[in-house]
Amino acid sequence: MKRFEKKIWLATPTMHGEEMKYVQQAYETNWMSTVGENINEVERIAAEKAEMKYAVGLSCCTAALHLAVKHAGETLYGKPAISHGALEGKRVFCSDMTFDATLNPVVYEGGIPVFIDTEAESWNMDPVALERAFELYPEVKLVVCAELYGFPGRIDLIKAVCEKHGALLIEDAAEAMGATLYGKQCGSFGDYSAISYNGNKIITGSAGGCLLTNDIEVANKARKWSTQARENAPWYQHEEVGYNYRMSNVVAGVVRGQYPYLEEHIAQKKAIYDRYADGFADLPVHMNPIVEGSEPNYWLSAMIIDRECMCKQVRDDFSALYVKESGKTCPTEILETLASYNAEGRPIWKPMHMQPMYRMHEFITRDGSGRAKTNAYIAGAVSDVGADIFERGLCLPSDNKMTAEEQAQVIEIIRSCFD
Repeated sequence: MKRFEKKIWLATPTMHGEEMKYVQQAYETNWMSTVGENINEVERIAAEKAEMKYAVGLSCCTAALHLAVKHAGETLYGKPAISHGALEGKRVFCSDMTFDATLNPVVYEGGIPVFIDTEAESWNMDPVALERAFELYPEVKLVVCAELYGFPGRIDLIKAVCEKHGALLIEDAAEAMGATLYGKQCGSFGDYSAISYNGNKIITGSAGGCLLTNDIEVANKARKWSTQARENAPWYQHEEVGYNYRMSNVVAGVVRGQYPYLEEHIAQKKAIYDRYADGFADLPVHMNPIVEGSEPNYWLSAMIIDRECMCKQVRDDFSALYVKESGKTCPTEILETLASYNAEGRPIWKPMHMQPMYRMHEFITRDGSGRAKTNAYIAGAVSDVGADIFERGLCLPSDNKMTAEEQAQVIEIIRSCFD
C-alpha cells in the first residue's frame, strides 16, 4: 500500500461557501463585535434544533459550561463572596471518560470533581455508578455529564437519577449536536446544556458554542455575565464578576452558514461508521456502541479491540510501547501504523481519574469508591470500565471529506496490524 499523498485527518471543518455570505454581511454592515443579526439567528436556530427555548451564543463551549456551572452553583448554594467560586468546597459528580473541558469549569468555581465510571454498553456515564455515588455522598446537588463522540448514552436515566436526588444536571453535548435518544435531541436533557462549534465538530464556526436552557432568567444572566456583567447604567457599573465570553458576529456568520448542512454532515459521518463496521466485521473488534433508541451523529468513529487479541502494551504519561504478536495488535501499533501512511487517528479520551492532576480525586464505580483502584485495575482485580476502554480503544480517521476509496485503504492498513 502506498502512503497517502494528502493527509487523511481525524476530523476537519467542512465548508460550503454559504458561510462567507454571512461573514461578508457582518463586514459590510460593520457589525464585527458581539452583537448583530448573525448572533441572533444562531441563537434562534440553535434553540430550535436542540428543542430548547433559549440559546446564548458564546465564544466557546467551555464558556457555556462555565456559565452553567456558575449559575447552578449560585442557585444551589447562594451567591459567593467575590474571592470565592460558586461551588467552593462542594463535590460535583462528573463524567470520567471525557475531555477535561467538561469538568474544568467545576474547578474554576472552586468545586471538587468526583468522577463517575463509564458504562460499557454506551461508553458514557454509568447511571448505576451515579446512583451508587449518591448513596455515598447524598449531599451532592450537581452532575456534569458528557456525551462521547456523538453517541448518546443513557442520559434519560442520568436525568432520572438526578431528579430522584434533587440534583441539577449540566449536559455537555459538545460532541453530540444533532444526536437523539428516543427522539429527543441531545442538549435538551439537562437543566443546562452546552454545544460546541469548535473546528473539528459536526458543524463549525472555527470557534464558538451555545448555552441552552428553558429558563429565561438563566439565559439573561448568562448574557449579562458573558459581557463583563455590566449593569444597566449610563456608565460602566459592575456589581459582580463578569467574563468576555460573548460570541463574535463574524464567528456567528460561519455557524449560521453551517447549520443548513448539519443533517448532511451527520449522514456522511454515518456512512463512514457503517463502512468501518462492514470492513471490520470479521475482526476481533467492536465499534462505538449504539444504545437502543438512540440515533448518533457519528461524529467520531472509534473501535475497541477484544482483550484476547491485544498484544502487550504499556503506557506512561507521555509514551507507549508494545510487543508485536502474530494475530494480535493494540491501539499504539494501529496509531503508529496509520501515521506511517499519513493518516490521523487518536487514543480514546484518557479517563479523568487517571490524569495527573486528578489522580487523588474520588472515582466511583458500580462497586463504590475507587480512589485508589487504578493500580488494582492494572493487576486485574477491579472493574474500571473507563480505563479498560482507554487501554483497548482508539478513534479512527472520521473526516467527512475522506473518500470511500481512501477509507478502504485505511481499513486495509488497520487489518494488516492483525497479521
